[in-house]
Amino acid sequence: MQLVTNVISGSGAQRLLLLLHGFGADESDLGGILPYLDPEGRFAAVLPRAPERVEGTPGYSWYPMFGDTDPRAGFADALDALDDLLDASCLERGFARADAVVAGFSQGGGLALALGLRAGAASPASSAYPAGVLAMSPALPGLDLVGGDASSPPVLVQHGTHDPLVPVQRSRDLARELRTRGVPLVYGEYPMEHQVALESLQQAKEWLDRVVAGERPDEAVPEDPVEVVPSVTTASWEQEVLRSDVPVIVDFWAPWCAPCRQVSPVVEQIALMRQGAYKVVKVNIDDEPTVAQQYGVQSIPMIGLFRNGRLERSSLGAKPRQQIEAELGMLVIP
Repeated sequence: MQLVTNVISGSGAQRLLLLLHGFGADESDLGGILPYLDPEGRFAAVLPRAPERVEGTPGYSWYPMFGDTDPRAGFADALDALDDLLDASCLERGFARADAVVAGFSQGGGLALALGLRAGAASPASSAYPAGVLAMSPALPGLDLVGGDASSPPVLVQHGTHDPLVPVQRSRDLARELRTRGVPLVYGEYPMEHQVALESLQQAKEWLDRVVAGERPDEAVPEDPVEVVPSVTTASWEQEVLRSDVPVIVDFWAPWCAPCRQVSPVVEQIALMRQGAYKVVKVNIDDEPTVAQQYGVQSIPMIGLFRNGRLERSSLGAKPRQQIEAELGMLVIP
């Protein structure tokens, strides 16, 4: 697999940085973060283009994600091609693979992890781990595709708490799994969607400085934050909602729904202000279509008030707290 690549290199570059873009993007996508990651110009940045054109977008994909095609086969092919590219790029510039850093976002983040933690690849040069792996909002077809042990390079995993495409819980679970394997790991999450932010880049720069200095940063993964508005599934619906001793406010939402994300902080505020008098939960209609169909949820966000096992009232759309409470028949709190 021949990959189109863009190379950005300063005159004093002494190491390689392989930057892998995400689904629907191209080789220029991550170039904008280089001034934040490497203002000193220590790295020659190699930015390859994924091989598969994504219809309806100007970008590309590393492997098929939708339809009947098994993503694992395409993932393995892309991984082999990137392994070869890493070797060839280091050889061409006279850099050691062991000094390189592999980084990526989304699809590219998952591939960066698999590539950086890969052992025993085909070519002799590939037996050397890179110096570090930066995985930003990584997307993976499965955790079993990623290796890792105590001899692996240090890893930084970052994710947005409001990511509508790749749930943040996946990266939390991934980070904990890697630490159980002995991989030196730092985990960071930020109040952002499927993107990078200035704060995440600042953390990445500090981590990269430590890796270049020969350190192997390793920190405990923080406990999952307690959800103010917990999720309810089809299996727990009857117990948590229909049999509840107190009225239940249900936020019907979906990750792709922008108004849902707008109203989410309002629902959290209601949950905090109404503790004891009301239970507040949420239902992802993509994950729980049976519940959504049962109550005729056709437009979201829909905030429903359930009492004694019945849907009494509902409020549609993103609105201020007082308006939602009024439409649900609640005594409005100033």
